[in-house]
Amino acid sequence: MEWIQTLRSFTTAVQEGSLSGAGRLLGLSPASISRHISSLEDRLETQLLKRSSRHLALTEAGEIYYARVEQVLAQLEEANHSVSQLQAKPQGVLRVHSRMLVGQLMILPHLPEFLSIYPDITVDLMMSNSIAPVMDQGTDVDIRIGRLEDSSLIARKLTSSERVVCASPGYLAERPAIAEPADLRHHNCLTYRINLGTPVWRFLDAADRIEEVPIRGNVRTDFGFALVTMVRDGVGIGLLPDWSVHEDLKSGRLVRLLPDYKVSHIDFDNGVYAVFPATRQTSVKLRLFIDFIAGVFKRELDPAG
Repeated sequence: MEWIQTLRSFTTAVQEGSLSGAGRLLGLSPASISRHISSLEDRLETQLLKRSSRHLALTEAGEIYYARVEQVLAQLEEANHSVSQLQAKPQGVLRVHSRMLVGQLMILPHLPEFLSIYPDITVDLMMSNSIAPVMDQGTDVDIRIGRLEDSSLIARKLTSSERVVCASPGYLAERPAIAEPADLRHHNCLTYRINLGTPVWRFLDAADRIEEVPIRGNVRTDFGFALVTMVRDGVGIGLLPDWSVHEDLKSGRLVRLLPDYKVSHIDFDNGVYAVFPATRQTSVKLRLFIDFIAGVFKRELDPAG
């Protein structure tokens, strides 16, 4: 920036015809303008201006240099203006990765609204349940469930969330009652395919005691929406994110079981996060997208708020 200021001191002095005039325009003293020009001449090892007490005159070298520098500064100003316009009018490609269930229920249905608000943004959306480092693939933001482990990334919580054990009234009407976690051993529990080991649901009670319950069932899948659908259809009991069955629980289509426990497959932090590299945090279109999705969660889960 100091080098640019030096060049501006030179061109403004030429345009104003005096050091004092340049100083007034740039908010500098005539002595500072003179020092900038002298340092420029020293660097170029040639005289650019002939100075007198009454006016300034360009040397032959100064005329050549002034013409080129004026073009460079004009191009720089144009570049700055273009970037400012880009910031003011969000545009370009936004690369988003999302877990399947979040994408299907909370992003895709609301994407048309986002694109209608910001028509110059193109969303490149990839949905998978991969735990691979998607940021290495040029992704701008990853919408994920659970706390951040990579300290080189930034995480913004979109919503707090918890897992809920639930089933349809039809399923429960024909099966043994469930009063405690161990009772689930006698039920058909539909499981999320996290690994190939024995599925375990972890229960945390009010005294912070953890009980791990091995469960069994006739369906295991890595497709979250399939679990939601089959629980709705009365196939079995599911352990699902509260936001994925919010309306079902509210309407009575599903019944929450064991509500006095926190439940999870692995970690009890099941919040939904937008995770992105620190280098992306100044992106206007990224901020707008994250704000929009956070608003979606708020509207869907707390319509009165």
